[in-house]
Amino acid sequence: MWRVLRWFKREQPSAPPTRSHLLNTAHETPAGDDTQLPLRRLEASLFCWLLDTPPHKLRHEDPNEPEVRQEIQRRLRQSGLTELPRKPSVLPRLMSALADERINRHDLTEILLADPSLTTQLLDVANSPFFKPGDQSIESVEHAVFMLGLDGIRNVASAAIMRPMMAARNSQEALFAQRTWRWGLACARSAELIANTHGGDGNGFFMVGLLPALSYITLRREVVHIAKGTGDRIAVTPALIRSLLKSWDWETTQKIAEAWHLPPQYHAWLLAAERPAPRTAHSPLNDGIILGTREVLRRANQLNLPEDTLQAALQLSESQFQSIRATLLTMLQSDRPGKPDTSSA
Repeated sequence: MWRVLRWFKREQPSAPPTRSHLLNTAHETPAGDDTQLPLRRLEASLFCWLLDTPPHKLRHEDPNEPEVRQEIQRRLRQSGLTELPRKPSVLPRLMSALADERINRHDLTEILLADPSLTTQLLDVANSPFFKPGDQSIESVEHAVFMLGLDGIRNVASAAIMRPMMAARNSQEALFAQRTWRWGLACARSAELIANTHGGDGNGFFMVGLLPALSYITLRREVVHIAKGTGDRIAVTPALIRSLLKSWDWETTQKIAEAWHLPPQYHAWLLAAERPAPRTAHSPLNDGIILGTREVLRRANQLNLPEDTLQAALQLSESQFQSIRATLLTMLQSDRPGKPDTSSA
């Protein structure tokens, strides 16, 4: 249908958006510093891993890209993305709990128990290596709140809300969804740990740190939806997905934050991560995405960054870097993904 309407309208091809990057340092690098080039290579390695595709297959432009790009832009600017995740019903109460330092365990437990589907997801997430505090299994929401504490359960709740949206709908997206979720968790936990180190809002940065991963699965599904609208005339290739992710990832992330009515500060963090200004204040989101990406790829035996280059890209002291990285590595080493999750979203 969208193709018929555009045929009548005879739109002029839209200019590609000014491409930003996923991985950005939030500080000026010294003259002669070579940090930016390795970050671009790390970003390229991430796409190869997420899309399970060798580099040479991502270097060539897909012939259908202009057509799909124009439709993605139209949906983003006018009608809205078909696959944009709806705001979870429990989110407003959860956001109030995230912002209320006076909330007690009982009140938070009541909020979480109000949504049975959230309860199931929460227990699954709480028992994952990214959150589980020891060998003992967490059997109930009350037990989770007791074991993880208020800050821990806030992060688990944020992840539990997004987990169903990122679960694979079919075998075609299973591996992409599994890897994107693992990458998103690593970036979010890194951003949280870095924010806490600097006295920032760790819970807020954790939630925001998950949004880029959610935007990736959203955009991939949107491309598939557009392709089906052409009677599958357009093939959904890794090169096509990669190009559109690079073009629209941050804008889609902002669209999700807007649709969910997330606080203005969250939008500001996302904007600062996309286009950090020189000599700006510390950005846990920038550093969290860089660190999480590097460690996930390193764990998966993919091309990544040398440790000295990684440290040069981050705004962390040696002791802070070693402490945060050790915590993240413990989580990643304990997490052994099995078969791709093909459960319904």
